[in-house]
Amino acid sequence: MIFSYLDVRDKGRVAQVCAAWKDASYHKSVWRGVEAKLHLRRANPSLFPSLHTRGIKKVQILSLRRSLSYVIQGMPNIESLNLCGCFNLTDNGLGHAFVQDIPSLRVLNLSLCKPITDSSLGRIAQYLKNLEVLELGGLSNITNTGLLLIAWGLHKLKSLNLRSCRHVSDVGIGHLSGMTRSAAEGCLSLEQLTLQDCQKLTDLSLKHVSKGLAKLKVLNLSFCGGISDAGMIHLSNMTHLWSLNLRSCDNISDTGIMHLAMGSLQLSGLDVSFCDKIGDQSLAYIAQGLYQLKSLSLCSCHISDDGINRMVRQMHELKTLNIGQCVRITDKGLELIADHLTQLTGIDLYGCTKITKRGLERITQLPCLKVLNLGLWQMTESEKVR
Repeated sequence: MIFSYLDVRDKGRVAQVCAAWKDASYHKSVWRGVEAKLHLRRANPSLFPSLHTRGIKKVQILSLRRSLSYVIQGMPNIESLNLCGCFNLTDNGLGHAFVQDIPSLRVLNLSLCKPITDSSLGRIAQYLKNLEVLELGGLSNITNTGLLLIAWGLHKLKSLNLRSCRHVSDVGIGHLSGMTRSAAEGCLSLEQLTLQDCQKLTDLSLKHVSKGLAKLKVLNLSFCGGISDAGMIHLSNMTHLWSLNLRSCDNISDTGIMHLAMGSLQLSGLDVSFCDKIGDQSLAYIAQGLYQLKSLSLCSCHISDDGINRMVRQMHELKTLNIGQCVRITDKGLELIADHLTQLTGIDLYGCTKITKRGLERITQLPCLKVLNLGLWQMTESEKVR
């Protein structure tokens, strides 16, 4: 049906044209996959019957001035509930909403709902057994006890975001990884785990992850200052892992990249941007053991044309290369990239102040290039490409 190709606002407009169009626009196929974005301020008896008629099962609450139970009671078959940024949602409000099993709910986003604590995670673990995606970014009151509750009740969980949960430590990651089987089985089906800016984590967490979360595909450890090169040994044999983010992990050096390259990883994406101990030797290790990478981010690393020369001949599958603010890269490095990385579709040269029009012209000749970010690239007025 052609109405399904319209954006949400236009779908609403065509329903006002005539009765026939209204009937057609309310067909469930028109609204398949659509997420309703709601401001819950006052009672609206027709709201949830209207969503049900259209088959809408995904909801984002933009502002919450009514009880959350109003939503749950109105949409018993809800599949996705996004409460991100609802700063006035409390444990009490969530507790009144989740009072019985909600088997249809697969996705729950509580990011930036600051008052939420472990108490709410207990409710979630008890009543949302089929949850597959749980977003808890920025919840600074969550502790290891909350992770124990998740590990006890949410065995179908595939994606968990714990960004900036400052109280989470190695003990909590052990719970998730099934290291405390006597208390909780763990979330052993996890495929994506975000631990960005969890400052209490150490290499022991990586040991837990490598032992217990064998299905993990995506791991974000950016800004985790407590992990080191030794932790990379634990990750190096996680054969299902295809994306690893180590951005701004200050204790990761060339040695850590060596450990990753010597294992059995089949990484597709690696980000070590702003790791100031990463240099040219890392590029040699990447070429030896991580040559299957499709995306590589090295922004602000201490790499030079020599490192580029040691890497490019083996990286035949590389499609995205981010080397912004790598101030030692010159036109020679760009020429090497242009000669050998012919599959590149995107490159970031933001802040590479030693490149000139000559090197840039070579890059723009890459046959598959679609995205070129120059940002702070500096050149004289006479050199600028028109």
